[in-house]
Amino acid sequence: MKKNSRHLHPSVHIEQPAEVFMNFDAFLSNTETRVHSHDWGQIQLISGGILEMHAENIRFLAPPHLAIWVPAGVVHHSYNRKPLEYCSMNIPSELTKNFPERTSLIKVTPIVSAIIEDFRRREISTASTEQDKRLVQVLVDQLSAQQQDQHFLPSSSNKYLAPILKHVEENPTDVTTLKEWAEKVHTTERTLARYCQSELGMSFTEWRLRVRYVYSMDLLRSGSSVKEVALTLGYNQASPFISMFKKYSGVTPEQYKHRLL
Repeated sequence: MKKNSRHLHPSVHIEQPAEVFMNFDAFLSNTETRVHSHDWGQIQLISGGILEMHAENIRFLAPPHLAIWVPAGVVHHSYNRKPLEYCSMNIPSELTKNFPERTSLIKVTPIVSAIIEDFRRREISTASTEQDKRLVQVLVDQLSAQQQDQHFLPSSSNKYLAPILKHVEENPTDVTTLKEWAEKVHTTERTLARYCQSELGMSFTEWRLRVRYVYSMDLLRSGSSVKEVALTLGYNQASPFISMFKKYSGVTPEQYKHRLL
């Protein structure tokens, strides 16, 4: 499959920006950024799809409700399978003291989403008015104060887990139980459960649920109704699916679909 390649950086700044600079873009399917780093901190925010980043030998998978924080000097590259709206907040080092020392996922609050969308609509890259400068400060304060995590959908090279995780990511509606998987890979259910906790930091059930959440966004984005998505994922009715979706995204599937309009 052909990939669209690009190297992302603030278009008018070669050296570290003197103030927060925002770069807005729309990525086509299968867009890949080349391996690069920069001398400033960067927050990458998206809407509409999933952003996959590789940094510090870790794969970060960010749905729209999570942003990726990349500290200065960290070599990274990213990839998106589906189209998405992209924004990078490029933050001078002196403003990043409250951010994590390592690449992390950060929760995107409704306030952050609203300000980013406002700046996108008004085509604001660098705040020039006092009002917009205050909004930028709110963005920095909100993002630096959120709980950080390294994984939403962690991966593993464990010889037992790796083929299972690969299959489930490629087949999100697969209903094979952990016991059945244990038989397929010639080990015990208890051993697999232990590896899930030690390698993934969560149960197999939780990990698979997150895969289905990511897949559900693709289905909603393609025009499927909430009921259709729920049935596709194996739910007998829409309400359990709605609860699952809201647990991760903070919004209902209908609200998510509305944001795509």
